[in-house]
Amino acid sequence: FRYGGAGVIEDLIRGKSVLLEATAYGTDCYPATSLRKSFKLSDLTDAVLFNPRNCYQNYNAAVNRSDKTIYTYMGILKPKMGNISYSSAGTLSPLLNDPELKTIGIGTRVFMAGAEGYIVWHGTQHTTAVKKKNGFPVGGAANIALICDLKKTSPDFLRAAYLTGYGVSLAVGVGIPIPVLDESIARAAGKDDDEIFAPVIDYSQDYPYGKEKAIALVSYKELRSGIVKLGKKEIPSFSWSSLKKAREIAAILKKKIRAGSFLLGDPTAALPGAGRVG
Repeated sequence: FRYGGAGVIEDLIRGKSVLLEATAYGTDCYPATSLRKSFKLSDLTDAVLFNPRNCYQNYNAAVNRSDKTIYTYMGILKPKMGNISYSSAGTLSPLLNDPELKTIGIGTRVFMAGAEGYIVWHGTQHTTAVKKKNGFPVGGAANIALICDLKKTSPDFLRAAYLTGYGVSLAVGVGIPIPVLDESIARAAGKDDDEIFAPVIDYSQDYPYGKEKAIALVSYKELRSGIVKLGKKEIPSFSWSSLKKAREIAAILKKKIRAGSFLLGDPTAALPGAGRVG
């Protein structure tokens, strides 16, 4: 429960040996019915990291209105709205810097877990048919499918995670350079955290049963302050996204682009619901 595929991936990129045990029915071409073998990442001819859903454009802020503690993918949520969890880098969230997806599409080169990666498709659950405030989506909205060479990734930007009572997950650092090609992109890239809002969702009753009705909308300025006020209640907030790592990735990309070692290019195809430059 504490160790899964994410742990295997992190162990491999750290140069550790992983034990593989497998059984099969066997065929004429491949008669072996069992295998037990230890290997390292360097032993593999190819190792590809493919993530079918990354970089939600925006996301929920999670609370728990029940009388008991609950364990979710948004973390441990205390009863009676004892805390509030969110997951976004706010103004540095890549898809919020190009909310109409004018420059982000299939074929876009990205920073992925320390390696050079690419957008290969829209992510699962991708949608642009969402409510907006100040021109930015409120809620999950767009996301992307990414691929990169696992051998070139770094544990500085890829970590296995264990969420108490929920299971394992994989934290991946992603950066996407946004060419400022028109006024709307410039405005989006220059926004502040008080212009972006997340819906507050109850993960004790509404979310598990597919209701997902917003209790309120809160700005990322409020969320990042550490205290969110809902009515007369002041609620401590915490984030699953690292603003420190987001800034580090942005600085690395800036340096690489200036040095000419990370080149920008047009997408080969647009994502569903994408706008046009101009």
